[in-house]
Amino acid sequence: MDEAAAVSFDFGQTLASLDPEMLAQRAAERGVELLAARVEAAEGEAWRAYNEAILGGAGGHPWKILMRRLLEVAGADPARIEALVDWLWTEQPRRNLWRRPVRGMIELVRELRRAGVPVAVLSNSEGHLEELVAELGWSELFVAVADSGKLGFEKPGREIFVWTAERLGAPLDRVVHIGDSMQADVRGALGAGMRAVWFGGQPSEPLPAGAVHAADAAEVRAALGRWGL
Repeated sequence: MDEAAAVSFDFGQTLASLDPEMLAQRAAERGVELLAARVEAAEGEAWRAYNEAILGGAGGHPWKILMRRLLEVAGADPARIEALVDWLWTEQPRRNLWRRPVRGMIELVRELRRAGVPVAVLSNSEGHLEELVAELGWSELFVAVADSGKLGFEKPGREIFVWTAERLGAPLDRVVHIGDSMQADVRGALGAGMRAVWFGGQPSEPLPAGAVHAADAAEVRAALGRWGL
């Protein structure tokens, strides 16, 4: 296998995570009491619901499914959840809740860029991801931002991976995609012909050929090193 030549990163839960404090503050604006600690504890269940929706063929970006489940498990007033989810969705382009940098990951992006490796963001998002990346001061690090809400096609479909590889200037089989969703990121990238790093907690199932697991930024760095980056 040839050495890898370029890297794409998912955004949410890979480069930046949900900010529980910000979500609790935003909910309070609508009169809904939430504890940030309970939001953080509910994230695993919310992401399971998200992945199940994608596996079940949910079209578009199932953001509301994730948020609805997050609020349910975090203990929000059931009678207020639907209206709060709808409001948070309309506010997301202006006040994106995914803005807490994941430890070590943006530093890894900077290392790759200093080494001359082209890097992109490839995410199922709401159409304003490029603006959030700019707000966080990260724009100069990425040669492209593939935002499904803007492009009109999303992971795990092949088209968004092809679009990203073209802008990275590398063939699909020499691009490594890193993300936290087994279905959207790992299976999507492998199905398009890329390599994949599943980022997060310990896998509950064997990883497909062409994919490796990394629990943190140091393990991602080691995986990329094994592929020549």
